[in-house]
Amino acid sequence: MDIKPLRYFIAIAKTASFTKAAEQLNVAQPAVSMAIKKLETDLGLTLIHRADRNIVLTDEGKKLLFHAQKIIQATDEALLEMSELKGLSQGEVRVGIPGMMGSYYFPPILMAFRHKYPTISLKVIEGGTWQLQKMLERGELDLSVIVADTLPASLETQALIREEMLVTVATDHPFCELDKITAERFFKEELVMFKEGYFHRRIVDKLAQKCQMTPNIGFETNLIPLIKSIIQQGFGVSTLLAMVVEQDDQLITRSFDPPIWLDLDIAWRKGSYLSKANQAFLDFVCEHGQNYGKV
Repeated sequence: MDIKPLRYFIAIAKTASFTKAAEQLNVAQPAVSMAIKKLETDLGLTLIHRADRNIVLTDEGKKLLFHAQKIIQATDEALLEMSELKGLSQGEVRVGIPGMMGSYYFPPILMAFRHKYPTISLKVIEGGTWQLQKMLERGELDLSVIVADTLPASLETQALIREEMLVTVATDHPFCELDKITAERFFKEELVMFKEGYFHRRIVDKLAQKCQMTPNIGFETNLIPLIKSIIQQGFGVSTLLAMVVEQDDQLITRSFDPPIWLDLDIAWRKGSYLSKANQAFLDFVCEHGQNYGKV
């Protein structure tokens, strides 16, 4: 079977449009339509239901999509490995990084890596750890930072960093008089939180469930400078990684009682081929991450 129609089919499934799929693939729309029609004829099945300009996969189409994604992923990995056997010096790293780490932990590491490997292209995707983990499992990323306690059997990991989650308040907040903050005290305050799907939010939600308390979330934002500003002005409290709070932020941090530690790993798909570029990035991050992270 020619796998090109499978690429077309996957693009249509993702975009729900023949036109958008053709634009994404940089081919003429008639070529896409003809390829899908031939694929359906060869298989003797209807894969796509077309009605009122809506593109919906049939049950047969959904089953093919599952296999098509695996076939394309395996083909791309095989072609990459064969290319590298010929001594290619260039490559691309697609890595997923949570926003909090992307802003404070990874910049010096990424710059140092680019300095050492100037021919390797870095594509950094920012998002919540849960979203990034799913993108990694689907083959949309090569590597990703994930929370260690959510590791599925389909991924392999290398320990990356352990950081404490700290209660973060304004300099005149009553918590400043305390050495540690219990979860019960924390949840009595109005909170400034990341949106759902980010490890920052998931930790707080799990803690609330454990304490059988409902968080009073006054603000939701993934913008760290905005979170800091809201806290500084006394409109809420939050919890941030120790690396995020800097000396000139005019913020006070306290440990939870008991302390909350976050273990973050860098992960890749189990059994998949790691290109030379990805292996170089993985080795570099694991070797130099702790040193570059402490800026």
